[in-house]
Amino acid sequence: MDRMIYNSMAGAKAAMQRQEVLAHNLANVTTTGFRAELQAFRAVPVRGDGASTRVYALETTIGYDDKAGPLQTTARNLDVAVKGKSWLSVQGLDGTEAYTRAGALDVNAEGLLVTRGGLPVLGDGGPITIPPNSEIQIGEDGTVSAKGATGRPANVGRLKLVTPEERMTRGEDGLFRTADPLPADPNARLEAGVLEGSNVSAVETMVSMISAARQFEQQMKLLNIAQTQGQVSAKLLSPT
Repeated sequence: MDRMIYNSMAGAKAAMQRQEVLAHNLANVTTTGFRAELQAFRAVPVRGDGASTRVYALETTIGYDDKAGPLQTTARNLDVAVKGKSWLSVQGLDGTEAYTRAGALDVNAEGLLVTRGGLPVLGDGGPITIPPNSEIQIGEDGTVSAKGATGRPANVGRLKLVTPEERMTRGEDGLFRTADPLPADPNARLEAGVLEGSNVSAVETMVSMISAARQFEQQMKLLNIAQTQGQVSAKLLSPT
C-alpha cells in the first residue's frame, strides 16, 4: 500500500514542478532572446530498512533549449540579433560578466551602451561609451561606430561576443553565466536592425501544460484510492 502512496506522491510532485517550468516558459513567449527552460526527473530510491522498493522522483536540471528563436526586423540601429551559438556580454547587477541573447540596446543618460533593462553592454575593454548626440551604427562583427556633427564615423568600441563550448547556467536575473568569463570570439557575427524572439512554442507549451495537469489528476486519484483501501484494511484488522 505504501508503495502506491510513495509513487503517487512523487508523481504528483513531479507534475507540479513541470507545470511551474512550463508556466514560466509560457510567460516569456514574447520575451526577446528568451531560452526555454528544460526539465527532467530521475528516480532515487528511499534509503532505510524496509524501504528499498520505495522511490522518489527528483528534478534533474538539464538547462535550457539553445535553438535560435524567430527573427523580427525592426530597422532600428541599436537592435541586434546574434547569429549561431554566440552571445552578447553584459555586466550584471552583481558586477559579474554575464551573457544574453536579448539585443535591444539603448544609450543611457551617462552615455553608456546598455540593454533595455539598463545593464551595461561590454566591449573588448569594458563598457562602451557613446559620444553625445551621435548616430550609432553596429557592424556585423560587433564594431560600434558613432557619427557626430562632423559627419565622420569614429570607432568607439566592439561588442564582446562569446561562443561558449559548454552549457551555461541561468541565474535568477535571467542572465547566463559560466564559472570564468569567456574570451571574445573574433568569428562571432550579428545582424543589426533585427531582434531574436523567444524560442518558446506557445502551442507546444500549452499542450504540455494540459498533459501535466492530466498527470497530476491521475496521481491524486491514485492517492485517494490508496487512502480508501487503507481505511478498509484498518476496519478489517480492527478488533470487533
